[in-house]
Order: sequence, then structure tokens, then C-alpha cells
Amino acid sequence: MAKLIPAWQPIAIGSVPYTDAEQAWSVVLRYLPQTPCWPQLPQRSYKENMYVQYSERFPGVVLEEQRIYVDRRQDLDPGLERLYLAYLSDDVSYGAIGPDFSAALAALQDGRVTFVQTPLLLKGQVTGPVSWGLTVVDQNRRPLLYDEILGDAVAKHLRMKAGWQQAVLSAYCPNTLIFIDEPYLCAYGSAFVAVSREQIVRYLHEVLAEITGLKGAHCCGNTDWSILLDTPIDVLSLDAYDYASTLALYPEAVSRFLERGGFIAWGIVPNTSAAEAETAEALVERLERAIDALVEKGVSRDALLKQGLVSPACGTGSLSTTLAERVFDLTAQVSALMRERYGTAEVKQA
Repeated sequence: MAKLIPAWQPIAIGSVPYTDAEQAWSVVLRYLPQTPCWPQLPQRSYKENMYVQYSERFPGVVLEEQRIYVDRRQDLDPGLERLYLAYLSDDVSYGAIGPDFSAALAALQDGRVTFVQTPLLLKGQVTGPVSWGLTVVDQNRRPLLYDEILGDAVAKHLRMKAGWQQAVLSAYCPNTLIFIDEPYLCAYGSAFVAVSREQIVRYLHEVLAEITGLKGAHCCGNTDWSILLDTPIDVLSLDAYDYASTLALYPEAVSRFLERGGFIAWGIVPNTSAAEAETAEALVERLERAIDALVEKGVSRDALLKQGLVSPACGTGSLSTTLAERVFDLTAQVSALMRERYGTAEVKQA
């Protein structure tokens, strides 16, 4: 099936500050009626923390108050066997996210969410294997990613989470977009993260392989963008408010990505108090300067203008509800201005 991405539509990263799932859905659908995501509610429960949320059924996982870890003193073999059997049989039900871990997905499945019309696309998100594997530790506080067996298990576990989401969301919209959120890629290359480029690419490919619809990756800081651009993603999402200039350091990789039909989700709307003083017009000018910087490096202006989306720089889960709605409102306004200025062409992908 052809995949359709509408140019300069607004999308969101996922987390919102509400504690009620139906209220969260209402806000998302108010500002992103054609391109909603299911909202993550970290203020509702620790189980909706972006690492805990995807932890169900991981071998040996222990959840304590405000702490998640894997107890390797347990016999992990039965859990690993269940994971690998699910993986080998492509049984994505293994990756199901229960209502305690996502009230918003439960509300969707229970029929408590009403779409006025079928969205153009419906977005989901899963924490990426690098960030999850470096954040979740064993009982000795050693990151799981530093163990070859558990690192591989992390990638396969999150692959099942992504596949299950896609199956659920596609019942409501045939055009799905699943993001891998990788904040820890900002630490790549530092002395504090002993993970190679080859490992990162292998783990990312593992998770992405389960996603047959649109797939994206988000990093909210500075990283080696060529890593993500060379994976089979359809959408690259970045904090373009603070880090747009870093993307211009990789013009060849950006050009290759655009030539194969990739889209850039420009996180031009700050997810901080800076949003209070910003205007949509000023943010559009900031976005145009970011595009100009890539054009000056030889990247096609036509491709950049046809293959762009608008988003907040990152999630809004830690903000006040008032500020979060300001961020969503600005995102919708910037999207409208960009569509008015550069058209609403939709690009079809094979």
C-alpha cells in the first residue's frame, strides 16, 4: 500500500500534562484533528514514564516506587524464551500495553475516543532501544545495553511494542506513523556512553523492521544525524528551535534522505516557557532560516519545502496544561502558515 504524508501538517511528540485520558485526547484532537498521536500521561502515573510504559513482560523487570530495574539474580531464561518465541512467530500481542501503562490507548480501544473523521495519519511512539537500554539498569545499576544478550532482548522487546501499536492504531486509521524516541542519542560519542555506531544502527534496525507503515525517529538534542538519516525511517524529527543548525552539518545525508522520499519534522515550537513570548510568524521565519542553512549547503529547497512537517521541539508532559496548550496552538498556527505559504502537496511513497 502506498504511504501518504501530507506536507506541513502538524504532529506531536506524545507526552502531555493531563491526568485524564479523555481530556488529553480532546486536546490532541482539537489541535491535531488530522494527524493526532495517542497521548502519554506521565503525570497520571509513574507507569506512563517513557521507560516504564514499555516495560511490561520484559524478563526480570522490577517496578518499585519511582524506580525500574531488571533483577538478574532471577532466572531470566523463561522470560527470554517467551520473548524470543513471540519474536520468531511475529506475535505482536506480546507487546501489548495494558491500561495501567497507557490510559489513552485503553480509552481508544474502549471506544471512548471519537474521531469526527478518519485522520490522515495516526501516530504512536515507543522509546528507542538505545535510550531504553541505557536508562533501564540491572540491580547493580549497570545499563542493560552493556550486556549483549539483554541488549538484543531490549531491541526485540521494543520491536514487539512498536508492532502491537501499529496493529491497534491501524484499526482506526490505515495510515499509521510510529516514532522511535531516542533522547540518549545526544550522548553518542561521549566518554560516558560506551555504545558503538554499529550497535546503535543494529538495534534501531531491529525495532524499525517490525513497522510496515510509516516510521520515524525523534531526538531532542544534538547528535550525529547521519546515524538516523541512514536508517529506513520515513520521518526525522528534531528540536529545530535550538538545534536546527546541527542538521546542516550533514547535507549529504539529508539530501539522500530527501531523495528517497523522507520527511523532516521540524520541532520549531519550543516546549518551554519560551513559547509564551513566541508568535507563529516569528517561528515560521526561524524555520525558513533553518531551511536556508541547508539550501546553502546544497540541499534541494524544493524537496525541503515539499517534505516537511511541523511539531513541538519535544513532549509537553512536564509543562502546565496552559503552556502545553500554547505549544499545541502554536504548532497548529505554524502548520497553517507553512501550508498557506508553500502549499499542501501530498507526497506519495512506494
